[in-house]
Amino acid sequence: MEKPEPKTIDEYIAHFPAKTQKILQEVRETIQQAVPNATEVISYKMPAFKQQGILVYFAGYAKHIGFYPTGSGIDAFQHEFGNYKWSKGAVQFPIDKPMPLDLITRITKFKAERDLEKVAKKKS
Repeated sequence: MEKPEPKTIDEYIAHFPAKTQKILQEVRETIQQAVPNATEVISYKMPAFKQQGILVYFAGYAKHIGFYPTGSGIDAFQHEFGNYKWSKGAVQFPIDKPMPLDLITRITKFKAERDLEKVAKKKS
């Protein structure tokens, strides 16, 4: 039986083992602190934070937390990913290592600034 699609980030996190829940909550709080005015949503069945558009997504897996700052977030910070697995739109942070909360904060703030710049350009 397929688990029901979560409607909130709390519902999403509740489906994971306790250790993963703790990490997902830590990532969520880090993003909230970086962009306090952003709205929490579920998009593509994943937790996401939205300002004008979606800023970042994150998701839990058996061995890692996926962080999805889309292409611009990856491009701007790929030199800081070191041994993390990453692709053009995502980076994987292993569950058995400390989460790079400072990096998540900086990427999220970068995405929020780009989002507001896009809106300002459209208005002008």
